[in-house]
Amino acid sequence: MKQVAIYGAQMVAVSVYYALKTLYPDVMVTAFVVSNMEGNPAKIDGIPVMDLEAYERTGNKNSKILIALPENFHAEIAAALKAKGFEKYVCIDSVTEAEIMRRFYAVTGEFAVLSDFPKGEKCPEVFVGMSKFYKDRQLNGNYEIPDYVYPVQAGAALTDVQVAELRDDKGDNISHKNVNYSELTAMYWIGKHMSSDYMGLFHYRRMLDVKDEDLPRLKENDIDVILPYPTVHYPNINEHHKRYLKQQDWDAMMQALKELAPEYARRLPEIFEKQFFYNYNMFIAKETVFKDYCDWLFPILQRTEELSVPKGSERADRYIGYLGENLTTLYFMVNADKLKIVHTGRLMLI
Repeated sequence: MKQVAIYGAQMVAVSVYYALKTLYPDVMVTAFVVSNMEGNPAKIDGIPVMDLEAYERTGNKNSKILIALPENFHAEIAAALKAKGFEKYVCIDSVTEAEIMRRFYAVTGEFAVLSDFPKGEKCPEVFVGMSKFYKDRQLNGNYEIPDYVYPVQAGAALTDVQVAELRDDKGDNISHKNVNYSELTAMYWIGKHMSSDYMGLFHYRRMLDVKDEDLPRLKENDIDVILPYPTVHYPNINEHHKRYLKQQDWDAMMQALKELAPEYARRLPEIFEKQFFYNYNMFIAKETVFKDYCDWLFPILQRTEELSVPKGSERADRYIGYLGENLTTLYFMVNADKLKIVHTGRLMLI
C-alpha cells in the first residue's frame, strides 16, 4: 500500500483526502501536515494532524507529500519542505483539484458534473459579473477571461478610484456595505440591474471552469444552476462557520431565517450535519433562479445586520460575506430536488 501525507487540514486538504480515499483505495494517508496547529483539529477521520516539526520527527522523508492548499501558499510550503529535506512533494493546484473532484463526484454520483452532459448547438446569452475591488492585489499571471465575463467594481461607493466600467454604486445598490458584504454587493447590483438568459458572479481571482464550448450545454440540457464542486469537511460543514464566524453572528442569522424563511431554518441542522459545502458565493444560474435567490438572500442578510451585536452598520469585518456562503449552501441544498444543478471546477488566479 502506498503511503502519502497531505499538507493542509482545511477544506482543500480534506476534499482531496476523501477523493483519494474513494478513487485510490491502495493509497494510505498517514498524516495531515500543517505549518501551525492553531485552529486545526488534532485528527481528521482518525488520521493525526501534526505540524511540520512533528512530521519531520516521524522520519518519513521518503513519503510523498501532497500540498493541498490554495496556490498562493504553494511556493512558501515547498520552500519549507525543501529546507527540512523533503523532496517528494506534489502541488495540487486548482486545475488538478478540479479534476480530482470531478472524478470523485462522477464515481459517487452525488453531485452532477457539467462536462458529463451532452453538448448543444445553441448558445444562450450569459452575463457573469467578476467582482473587483480597488484594493485587490495585482495578479501574477496573464489570464484569458471568457467573453461572457464582465468586471464589476464592488464597493465602488467607498472610493474615487475606478477599476471597472460597471460599478455597483449605480441605481438601486448596497455598495456602501461592501466592508461587510464583500462580493455580495456586486451580486445585489447584478440582480437589480442586469438581464440575461443566464447570470452569475465570479471573483477577480476565482472563477468557475466554464468554457465557451460548455455554454450550449446549458440550453441543450435545460440546466438551472452551475455551482463549484462542493468542498468536503470533517466532521461536517458546521466546522466552517465555527472557524470563520462568531457564534452570536450565527445566532443572528438563524433568528433572521426563523423570521423570514422558517422552512429553511428547519432544514438547516439536517443539511449542516452533512459534509458538503458551496464556497465562494459564486455560481451561474438562469435569470429567474439568480433573481429568486437574491430576493431570498438579501432580506435575510439585512435582518441579520439588524440583529447582530454590534449591528452591521457599526462594523467592517466581512462577516455577512461569510454568512452568504452558508446561505448559498443552504438554499441550493434545500432546492436540489427542484432545480437542475450541475457542478464544475473552481479556477484560482494567482
